[in-house]
Amino acid sequence: INMAAMICIAVVGLQITTGYAGLINLGQSAFMGMGAFVCGSLAVNFNLPFWITLPAGGLGGAVLGAIFGIPALRIKGFYLAMTTIAAQVIFPLIIMHMPDEWFGGAIGLNLEPARLGNIVFDTDKSLYYLIMITAIIMIFFAFNLVRGRTGRAFVAIRDNDIAAEIMGINLFFYKTLAFAIGAMFAGVAGGLWAYYLRFVGADQFTLYFSVWYMGMLIVGGLGSILGAIMGVIFIRSLLEAITYLAPLLVELFPGVGGGIWFAGMNILLGGAIIMFLIYEPRGLFHRWQISKAAFRIWPFPHM
Repeated sequence: INMAAMICIAVVGLQITTGYAGLINLGQSAFMGMGAFVCGSLAVNFNLPFWITLPAGGLGGAVLGAIFGIPALRIKGFYLAMTTIAAQVIFPLIIMHMPDEWFGGAIGLNLEPARLGNIVFDTDKSLYYLIMITAIIMIFFAFNLVRGRTGRAFVAIRDNDIAAEIMGINLFFYKTLAFAIGAMFAGVAGGLWAYYLRFVGADQFTLYFSVWYMGMLIVGGLGSILGAIMGVIFIRSLLEAITYLAPLLVELFPGVGGGIWFAGMNILLGGAIIMFLIYEPRGLFHRWQISKAAFRIWPFPHM
């Protein structure tokens, strides 16, 4: 649950950038890593409390996201995706070439547990409260954001950016803002990740995770905060089920080899995403809406 809640924050941020503003982002893991390193650096070097380092991590992710979101004014689609992949490639190089006392260099950073007075968040159970409260705050902010003026501007840009500009929407401002807000969510998730593992390294935030975050969006459904949450829960639950069943399958079929079953994890998860693309491209949220509509008129389906 702790891991799913942290990922949920990052994927909700990705939903704002991609699902609402229509800007493809394959660098969410890099923005998450930037937040983790900023949070970890402030905690290690300045001994600041988590209620300062977490927002600072979000700000660090937002700055990096805004920088790589600037090209969105001129490019879109595949070319924008390549730009965000470049962010994913450049990020570890930036971290590795910074002074070691800033971000730890190749060694990384080791963090002390988060504290609030006499309360120490050093166990899964105690971290659960910290992570869940942060997740609830961030998701509440996301729901309110997309319902307001900014959210309507994002949707207008997604549907037709030329028409949106004619209506008076500043494309440069709102496209950059969409990247900054989405990356801010990732930065906060990265800060929680740092306190959860109590270690931050550049190799923890790879393109592999960015692709999976996009896959969670596809499963849950683009253009819905609830869809992002549903996608995370579905993929994480499937992953936990596979992790639990793999050792049992190894015992039942010792001749096959354990590596085959664990390699099949990615095959099964990738297959699930492909099935959603074919049979339910609008995601679990669309199916949820259909179920609610059917329940309202039950038992009179003819209506």
